[in-house]
Amino acid sequence: MSSPEVKVRAWREQDIPAIIEVQRAAYPDYPDVEQYGRRKFGLALAAFPEGQLLAEVEGPGGQAKVVAYATSLILQLDDDVPYTYDEITGHGTFSSHTPTGDTLYGADIAVHPDYQGSGVAQALWGGRRELMRSYNLRRMVAYGRLLGYPDYAGRLTAREYVDGVVSGELHDRALTAHTRAGYRVLDVRLDLMADPSSLDWATILELENPDFSPERRHIAGAPLRRAARRMRVCAVQYLLRTLGSWADFRRSVEFFVDAADDYHCHLLVFPELFTLQLLTTMPGLSDKSSMARLSGMIDEYRGLFTELAQDRGLYIVGGSTPVEREGKRYNVAHLFTPSGAIYTQDKLHITPYERERWGIRPGSGLHVFDTPLGRLAIQVCYDIEFPEPSRLLTFAGAEVLVVPFSTDERRAYLRVRNCAHARAIENNVYVVLAGNAGNLPERGNLLNYARSTVLTPCDFGFPPEGIAAECDPNVETVAIADLDFSILAQVREMGSVRPLHDRRGDMYKLVSDRPTKIHTVI
Repeated sequence: MSSPEVKVRAWREQDIPAIIEVQRAAYPDYPDVEQYGRRKFGLALAAFPEGQLLAEVEGPGGQAKVVAYATSLILQLDDDVPYTYDEITGHGTFSSHTPTGDTLYGADIAVHPDYQGSGVAQALWGGRRELMRSYNLRRMVAYGRLLGYPDYAGRLTAREYVDGVVSGELHDRALTAHTRAGYRVLDVRLDLMADPSSLDWATILELENPDFSPERRHIAGAPLRRAARRMRVCAVQYLLRTLGSWADFRRSVEFFVDAADDYHCHLLVFPELFTLQLLTTMPGLSDKSSMARLSGMIDEYRGLFTELAQDRGLYIVGGSTPVEREGKRYNVAHLFTPSGAIYTQDKLHITPYERERWGIRPGSGLHVFDTPLGRLAIQVCYDIEFPEPSRLLTFAGAEVLVVPFSTDERRAYLRVRNCAHARAIENNVYVVLAGNAGNLPERGNLLNYARSTVLTPCDFGFPPEGIAAECDPNVETVAIADLDFSILAQVREMGSVRPLHDRRGDMYKLVSDRPTKIHTVI
């Protein structure tokens, strides 16, 4: 049978019946007490939705068919302390899920017998590796069955059998596949869980995360409910310059990506329309023609930032750039993730200059990006001057408002800056501003004034002036700050003033015509 095209994704609640069918087909030898039903699978999904993966292929009539699944949770394990499977999984409920831990525990993986040996398990292992990378976990640990051991019991101890499989002298359907996938055996345990087909023996397997950053984990690891409750952000203050080629642009971008990586940042933010410097490679074109050419470079732009986000394990807001959709031009901010995903946020409020000179139209929709580190939203420059969208984003769970901006002189900058600080105070959120400095004299009126900064609410627990980091004006540099979401949550509930609690719903209401879309981001 040729290998099917496999799609790996997170579970949805409606997938659970199909997952149960796969479990029973894959493990017909498991005792009924070890088989999970809708309740336990539902509890696992509720505890750690992003950690429950499935694989699906195209079935009859083109319908997606679930053919495999993998469950996991995050733990802080002590390898020297014996444990049972029920102890570390909360008897399969995943109540033991510990977001502050450094280990992804692979609780179960099953492939329907009709699809075993066709690359489905490898696809799920790839999904687990992506979880380790996205959550910056040190390793994955799992138990492994020893299905071939009953044939050698009495002649070899379980440890001798495992040594033989690891050395390649013996073959075990489960353990051989794990070792080929890069797992190493930490231990051999009896009665980890009931498994008569393995004579109740199991291996403890470990797969290290080659992309693990101890420094980022140390910075992030003081949370209550999330895998990280602190985020280190890097706001770029970008000096626009004349470019000779795309290679010059890439070199400038890579410099800041390397700087953010060197300083162990989690999120890197570029300014609004900093791609305009590419117009200097298009001499002789009118403003709208050169903007159309720049819009046509969207694939190169997305390819560059996707590559860098994946390579460095960073979340990157790649500023904004013009995008053509259905014959109209929009100013669109992009979020690039370590997993290779791309999310966008249109600029909603367009200045007269953008509209008249470049033909940019107002976009639509509000988005919140729920990452393993915190919940982000993007408001592009002028958008932050309107309080309603910021409040709607806060209602949808945003903890950080990211504001790529481009302003031409100090008064324009102060409009953005002062409004941004008002949004931070009235919504109890962090606001990260990243702007352009420098000029492009050969392109006319592209003046720039910038002071990239990271703003906080003004209350105890935050810097007295509500400024976590700030650049000197109009020089090429970065502002780096650690955002503590535990303090943010505390101030929202117990601050000196509590604007989210003290609103007068009896006197005024804020109603959106369109719901804010919330994206689960890994």
